[in-house]
Amino acid sequence: MAAPRMAPPSGMSRRLTFLFALAAGVAVGNLYWAQPLLGFIAGDLRVTTATAGWLVTATQLGYAVGVLLLVPLGDVLDRRRLVPIMLLTSAAALLLCALAPSIGVLLLALGVLGVTTISGQILTPLAGDLAGDAQRGRIVGVVGSGTLTGILASRTISGLVADAAGWRTIFALAAVLAVLLAIVLHRAIPQLAPRTCMPYAQLIASVGAVVVRERSVRWTLVLAATGFAVFSLFWTALTFLLSEPPFRYPVAVIGLFGLAGLAGVLSGLRGGRLHDRGWSLPATGAAWVLALTAFVVAPFAVRSVVIVIIVIVMIDVALQTQALLNRARLFALSHEARSRLNTALATSNFVGAAIGSAAATALWSVGGWTAVTVAGTALCCFALIVWALGRRGPLVIRVAPLDNAVQGA
Repeated sequence: MAAPRMAPPSGMSRRLTFLFALAAGVAVGNLYWAQPLLGFIAGDLRVTTATAGWLVTATQLGYAVGVLLLVPLGDVLDRRRLVPIMLLTSAAALLLCALAPSIGVLLLALGVLGVTTISGQILTPLAGDLAGDAQRGRIVGVVGSGTLTGILASRTISGLVADAAGWRTIFALAAVLAVLLAIVLHRAIPQLAPRTCMPYAQLIASVGAVVVRERSVRWTLVLAATGFAVFSLFWTALTFLLSEPPFRYPVAVIGLFGLAGLAGVLSGLRGGRLHDRGWSLPATGAAWVLALTAFVVAPFAVRSVVIVIIVIVMIDVALQTQALLNRARLFALSHEARSRLNTALATSNFVGAAIGSAAATALWSVGGWTAVTVAGTALCCFALIVWALGRRGPLVIRVAPLDNAVQGA
């Protein structure tokens, strides 16, 4: 039986929307602080760079565990308390990272950080709950854009801070910011009773049940995973491209190219309006056409930094737009299970990103940038086929058909 609910407000204020976007970006940024600092960390802790590379793996694996086991709690617990608790726990892990005396302690701390830095995945469905039907796509788009900003900006910020004050400083500053956000969010998040009530084991099982039961969820997750596979494939390979001739850019300069990807944030701010106007599926198809066009242009980027930047903008606008539209459609599927739907979405995204990153490394060793662009083109074609087959059937979301079903899952 569903727990009694307070009626949600008709919308979110601009201040609260910005705060959610900021907190989501900071939370996901915690996953990437260490990525450009592996050389610094390896030298300071006297280990090889290959050993330091496990730091990124530990953080990502921890995040996967946190998304799967903790994010669904957003449907059954008071998020006004849950979000600050997650932020404070991640702050403790960040502080341990800053003080870590050895690589083993740092590995443990980053694993815990990955598990606990999932507040952005709780805030996004909460934003969907608090927003009115007419503004849900726009609000979810803004918060989702905050997440993308965190992904793109964290590497740049981390490198700049480490150059100025050492690698430990960025973790200490992130811990302070997490504490401040926990305090502010505890005061800012309105009281909203849990969407449902069920035992924890049943809650986790219902994540899979929702996916198995609803065909539109499965088709949307395929599109979403493909999008993140393309995103990870491109950005991983781009690092290889920019670090080799004819570019030979240092790590700090390569990180700055992420700022060009912030164009995708602007598309997120506007793209959510397309969902609110009922254009979600046509816009998704258009986004994939833009991504395909980017990969057709990408082979010409091997000797032109201008074309590199153009391709970055095209790919990030396309993939950010389709990602937020996927999320907005899923959130329209159920009022009661948005956190669980977001868990399924985030898990599929993580799997897609991991596949894309691994594929980029393998393809680069075989055929370099050409092999990567061919694979990206193939993935975009696959996504367009899925979209074309599903846009009049499996990808069409019927508003809130799952609410009764998830209660008995």
